[in-house]
Amino acid sequence: MKPDIFFRTIVDPALKTLADTAGVPSDDRAGALVMAIAGQESNWAARRQDGGPARSYWQFERYGGVAEVLQKCPKQLGAVCAAWDIPVDGLLIFEAMAWHDGLACCMARLLLWPDPAPLPELGQRDAAWEYYRRNWRPGLPRPEHWFARYDTALALIR
Repeated sequence: MKPDIFFRTIVDPALKTLADTAGVPSDDRAGALVMAIAGQESNWAARRQDGGPARSYWQFERYGGVAEVLQKCPKQLGAVCAAWDIPVDGLLIFEAMAWHDGLACCMARLLLWPDPAPLPELGQRDAAWEYYRRNWRPGLPRPEHWFARYDTALALIR
């Protein structure tokens, strides 16, 4: 999917829904980071991992990211799931994330939300990279792709 369409149709509306239903603040810093992470994980092009278990453009794994959000943000996740009539069940959420882009985006923001460090300021590419690495713990980090993905997200935010 083209990044501008991705941002306009998925990221922006999902983060507004998350703020409205669960009270999770989602400013431009969150939008840029969530957008860049989807670019890093799937190049905004894969809802299911090719040859792997991950789901959504953010490439969540059931026993990694999904379980972590269920454990750390149950109230907020419950509010999001209620808004979209999705049962709060790890397996069902994991499967739904492949096709419900709004849920997947909210999950991405919720995975970042408990981090005690503030979200990096816009334009702080290195800090955004470290935030991503700390929270996503990617098996294959690919730093050579990050700056282009983040710059794309930043351009769409600005």
